[in-house]
Amino acid sequence: MLGSTHGTLTTDLRARVVACGEQPRPGAVHGTAAAEGDLDVSGRPLHAPVPDLDRFFRPESLAVVGASDAEGRPNTGITRQLIAWAERVGARVHPVHPTRESVFGLPCSASVADLPEQVDLAVLLVGDPLPLIDELAEAKVKFAVAFASGFAETGEDGAAAQERLAAAVRRSGVRLLGPNTNLNAFERFRDDLEGPAIALITQSGHQGRPLFALQELGIRLSHWAPTGNEADLEAADFISYFAERPEVGAVACYLEGLKDGRSFLLAADRAARARVPVVAVKVGRTETGARTAASHTGKLTGADQVVDAAMRQYGVIRVDGLDELQDTSALLARARPPVADGVVVYSISGGTGAHFADLATAAGLTLPTLSEAKQAELHEWIPPYLNVANPVDNGGHPVGDWRGRKIIDAILADPAVGVLICPITGPFPPMSDKLARDLVEAAEESDKLVCVVWGSPVGTEAAYRETLLGSSRVATFRTFANCIGAVRAHLAHHRFTSSYRSPFDEAPRVPSPSFRKAQALMRPGRQLSEHAAKQLLRAYGIRVPREQLVTSAAAAVRAAGQVGYPVVMKASGTHLAHKTELGLVKVGLTSASQVRDAYRELTDIARYEGVELDGVLVCQMVARGVEMVVGVTHDALFGPTVTVGLGGVLVEVLGDAAVRVPPFGEEQARDMLGELRGRALLEGVRGGPPVDVDALVEVVLRVQRMALELGGDLAELDINPLMVLPRGQGAVALDALVVCS
Repeated sequence: MLGSTHGTLTTDLRARVVACGEQPRPGAVHGTAAAEGDLDVSGRPLHAPVPDLDRFFRPESLAVVGASDAEGRPNTGITRQLIAWAERVGARVHPVHPTRESVFGLPCSASVADLPEQVDLAVLLVGDPLPLIDELAEAKVKFAVAFASGFAETGEDGAAAQERLAAAVRRSGVRLLGPNTNLNAFERFRDDLEGPAIALITQSGHQGRPLFALQELGIRLSHWAPTGNEADLEAADFISYFAERPEVGAVACYLEGLKDGRSFLLAADRAARARVPVVAVKVGRTETGARTAASHTGKLTGADQVVDAAMRQYGVIRVDGLDELQDTSALLARARPPVADGVVVYSISGGTGAHFADLATAAGLTLPTLSEAKQAELHEWIPPYLNVANPVDNGGHPVGDWRGRKIIDAILADPAVGVLICPITGPFPPMSDKLARDLVEAAEESDKLVCVVWGSPVGTEAAYRETLLGSSRVATFRTFANCIGAVRAHLAHHRFTSSYRSPFDEAPRVPSPSFRKAQALMRPGRQLSEHAAKQLLRAYGIRVPREQLVTSAAAAVRAAGQVGYPVVMKASGTHLAHKTELGLVKVGLTSASQVRDAYRELTDIARYEGVELDGVLVCQMVARGVEMVVGVTHDALFGPTVTVGLGGVLVEVLGDAAVRVPPFGEEQARDMLGELRGRALLEGVRGGPPVDVDALVEVVLRVQRMALELGGDLAELDINPLMVLPRGQGAVALDALVVCS
């Protein structure tokens, strides 16, 4: 029975939690050095260092190294733009060029060492920034930007050059943006727009252009960080910084790769704590996209399933297209927290409403049926033959007079309604003009979200350009899909953050008593035998069958008597991954003679196959349950990952599995099971009993603890099958594969 082990790991994890302070650490620089208590059991940081980027985005002084005013030179246009930007942010400009006395009328220094004052930011308009790094450090320059290309995006030689640059930067204390970046950080942002802003992070400058253009639709942008190859400053640094900026309502990211998975998760955690939504396009869903991204930025793309799961763990909203990135970020930045999850679809046309309602319901939005009393109220203004249960069809004419506003107000007054969506498939003046005005006025007076889908392909209509886009309270979309996706993300984000509990707060800080036992069992560079692998599981409190390792037929018979018939016999060796295919497993043995014969047959097959054994396992037969697999692998970006899925042969046939990046808590472990297509098997099918889900969750958490404590020493763990027995009877690891690093 596993009943005695249920909950013990969860309790142990929580008992060891050391409270983590959430105060930012301004000015934190390279590396992840942390105070005592800020490292997990594997020595990794539990907090994101937040660089003080104020002097990057609004420097008091700026040096332009390689400045030029000679017509026709590429550096001339860049210098001109930087001077204009410095004037807007109030920075003093110091051109640097070895052969010029002045640039655009400004005194020019011959070198960085000759600058008349310590500068906050140096922009390097040179082909090779490496020789300048030591000079910048000597001059105590805080930040630098390197536009030069020809680094990791070009291949191995470029990657080596980038590593030399990164090493110099780490030694210097200067914070570097780039290389292979651009001028996007120095764009002209509109300062006449109000409300929460979008902060933009892109690893390809051109991909940020559509979001930058949102300002023309009245949506405020506050920052643009074009991170390029990320030799030093990376997307995670900017996420952490933006999450603490009071003017930032959402962070929008275009990511071709992640420099460091752990840093990204720590930054996403900081944003989740601050309830600042992070919306991201992450390239690399396909093999082709991953290759292209690598050639562009030189960063790892990571196994996409792991990236996807890691983002969900920390509330990062992943979208596929730039249009989705625009619309979702804009809504999340500006919308107030929802007061209810219910969505009502309101339209002029019954067909439009039905179509939108189908799509919204399929996407997981909740469309509550309005109460009979509410429907009766709506029928005061809407003809009785029209459906007003949800979607609400007004028939058209009521929107053209005083009734239109009454209908909208009545819907918004329903306590079950948190979002009103009005799809307008095309302009139909004057009704659509009046409808747009009524929606805007109602939204201004309500604490609920009002969305409009303006479906006209023209987009020049006054109702759209002036009325809808002129409102800071109505969220306006051009497509059904983007509206539904943005609303779903908005509701999900607030559900997630309202109960968010940082996994890093629950991460173990000190090794468990199991750790020393486990260390003694590890064999660097080798695969463990099944017997040794099960000893490792037992050290972490994971139940395995009663079994004995024997080296003779007589010993096998004695072991079978002690284990109890019927028994299973298996060959045990350090290089046996698929014993069944080799005929090295015998099940259902019920007598001493069968055990003797099985022992001889197993050892004969092993000799024939050239397999070295450490013995033969005589194992307890375990009652049937649901076969699951729980495992650990190492991801290039995120390190150890934990997988759970349907086990036995189904893991290879169906590939039905969910993955998480440690650390994570019990809730995330249960969420993993909820993601499985075959989760109904755990609940009992065709009269079968529900299985012991609590025991399965406990195994997942214990495996996670093993992954965290053994870290890089554990290359791979595969418990398959893990037999999950009926509720209250536990789970038993019938077989295990362990590969040591």
